[in-house]
Amino acid sequence: MRSLAVVDFLIGVGVLLVLEGVMLAASPAWMRRAMKSALAKPDNILRAVGIGSAVAGLILIWIIRR
Repeated sequence: MRSLAVVDFLIGVGVLLVLEGVMLAASPAWMRRAMKSALAKPDNILRAVGIGSAVAGLILIWIIRR
């Protein structure tokens, strides 16, 4: 039997892929602008946004799992 953690991880990866695919399919021009904007941002800003997103995701998972 597969571990619940592995199953949850794979579901999370699947949801991520679905969301990215929908955004690219719905508005490729917007995604292109967003990617260009990200390239123009300094590393410390991108790092802070990444850490903030990861922490928000962990908090959300913690709340849901409680």
